[in-house]
Amino acid sequence: MRPVSVWQWSPWGLLLCLLCSSCLGSPSPSTDPEKRAGSQGLRFRLAGFPRKPYEGRVEIQRAGEWGTICDDDFTLQAAHVLCRELGFTEATGWTHSAKYGPGTGRIWLDNLSCSGTEQSVTECASRGWGNSDCTHDEDAGVICKDQRLPGFSDSNVIEVEHHLQVEEVRIRPAVGWGRRPLPVTEGLVEVRLPDGWSQVCDKGWSAHNSHVVCGMLGFPSEKRVNAAFYRLLAQRQQHSFGLHGVACMGTEAHLSLCSLEFYRANDTARCPGGGPAVVSCVPGPLYAASSGQKKQQQSKPQGEARVRLKSGAHPGEGRVEVLKASTWGTVCDRKWDLHAASVVCRELGFGSAREALSGARMGQGMGAIHLSEVRCSGQELSLWKCPHKNITAEDCSHSQDAGVRCNLPYTGAETRETWYWDSGNITEVVMSGVRCTGTELSLDQCAHHGTHTTCKRTGTRFTAGVICSETASDLLLHSALVQETAYIEDRPLHMLYCAAEENCLASSARSANWPYGHRRLLRFSSQIHNLGRADFRPKAGRHSWVWHECHGHYHSMDIFTHYDILTPNGTKVAEGHKASFCLEDTECQEDVSKRYECANFGEQGITVGCWDLYRHDIDCQWIDITDVKPGNYILQVVINPNFEVAESDFTNNAMKCNCKYDGHRIWVHNCHIGDAFSEEANRRFERYPGQTSNQII
Repeated sequence: MRPVSVWQWSPWGLLLCLLCSSCLGSPSPSTDPEKRAGSQGLRFRLAGFPRKPYEGRVEIQRAGEWGTICDDDFTLQAAHVLCRELGFTEATGWTHSAKYGPGTGRIWLDNLSCSGTEQSVTECASRGWGNSDCTHDEDAGVICKDQRLPGFSDSNVIEVEHHLQVEEVRIRPAVGWGRRPLPVTEGLVEVRLPDGWSQVCDKGWSAHNSHVVCGMLGFPSEKRVNAAFYRLLAQRQQHSFGLHGVACMGTEAHLSLCSLEFYRANDTARCPGGGPAVVSCVPGPLYAASSGQKKQQQSKPQGEARVRLKSGAHPGEGRVEVLKASTWGTVCDRKWDLHAASVVCRELGFGSAREALSGARMGQGMGAIHLSEVRCSGQELSLWKCPHKNITAEDCSHSQDAGVRCNLPYTGAETRETWYWDSGNITEVVMSGVRCTGTELSLDQCAHHGTHTTCKRTGTRFTAGVICSETASDLLLHSALVQETAYIEDRPLHMLYCAAEENCLASSARSANWPYGHRRLLRFSSQIHNLGRADFRPKAGRHSWVWHECHGHYHSMDIFTHYDILTPNGTKVAEGHKASFCLEDTECQEDVSKRYECANFGEQGITVGCWDLYRHDIDCQWIDITDVKPGNYILQVVINPNFEVAESDFTNNAMKCNCKYDGHRIWVHNCHIGDAFSEEANRRFERYPGQTSNQII
């Protein structure tokens, strides 16, 4: 089985150098280190494993918080500057993609650009302190020349003893190794040390210890084991103990934070009177069926969950949202830490938190911000049990939305990028008709044709492929604007020729007495925000955009939105659609620059933090309701309805409103994004009896 790496989330790794930059030796003996004001207040260290004393993941302490550097645009010149900050003469190389293990906490610098001559990293160009779109899987490292700067003395470095560290933790089944279903939930606790895997002595082992181990391996809780069985089994097996005296409080995010002791090389009597530590973990609902423990699930609170994750690229990660007064809202990142993040992760059926994310790292939410300054001990069963501050309008903004990355069980399911895969040597198609909801852990869990596939021919043309990405766009419609701008217009037919050519009218318009008469149109504005972590771009390149002579513009997407009028039971009585004739940044947030503009056949798209406005007075920004009878209806708008462009979250692409039409006027109210309400509030919306008058309550 694949072990889980502690270094992935441990800022307390093996540290051989911890240097205060204000007291470092300078690049030449003639320079006074106390005058290096650029590095005042910063501290540098090398971390990670395995490594030598002069190499490792670069970590910087700023404002009392340790963080890392992203490898985007990182060069040897930047490594030179950082090695001098660390007290070495120069760099001989640098590493990317978290070679020394992912760090934790903030990513302090991104797109770092140095010439190599700077006296301090603060003199290098970057995106600014704490401004990054990276993950810790992109942490940069350096390899310094093993030669100290002239004038560098031992008093400038805090040496940490070369003690052992827990690198990774795994559960090894006591019997049936390699034949147990994944994920493995019960077995011997093993830790990987520099000389290999070792077991842990169970003397003094507690439920708190098991809770921490299970959390690291992606499980929300633990249960008692059959101690007698494992004691009997231990008598028949050889053991290699490397760790003892483990004492956790139960709130730690990983084992390296617990009090523990390592056996010395000359210890001959190891774990006298004891045996190997054993844990039995309880998987969350998402993993219970595959582990065969569905019937043994811990009791869950009745009713709808009050915490959820949105916009993550993987299970167990995303922006944290909480349910309050039947409405979903976000959490402000003030005082957000691993304890609070772990409470969220375990509440949702995952393990402890791998990262507590701040600064809207998982995209910005929309609507209410419900909580701020959440302070958890780590023992709470729900985030709502933690002390917190109720938010006020001036307290926080969505640029401070909190997020999490949780530890997940290893299931053996891996996605392989196959877009450029040459399938010329493939002789069998094993799956067809695949239909997924997006929450499945593997393709096997999606609906498909079963053993009888419909592909009769093989070859590249008939095989599916994917391009994987850690980030994606996330489009949301400004529902309040729809409600504010909706109105009816009776538009003469002689002004609708272009609209008819683009199929923006009901089918009955074909038999109308052109150019006489009119069509009744429900008009409204659509303001579409990109709140994701990547720009929204049309699927097709400019070379394949379609020119429409009548309106005099290109269509980058044939269908960008669907507009429908539905009866309360969901029957469609009128429909419309909008092609994306111009996807551009109409306006942006204060700190975001426009990137896309349609003029002069420019590039089309919507930048993260910007929105595209389709005003109510442009062609096809309507639904033809000429044939709709008076009554109570639902107005529905769906963005990107055919899923042509990847998004991190499709559940928020639909917007619904209640509306009453009396044959002359229309009242639109209660507009909301499809996933903004609780399940009960959505049921009330669907059961809405309609208005008997124009008085909206």
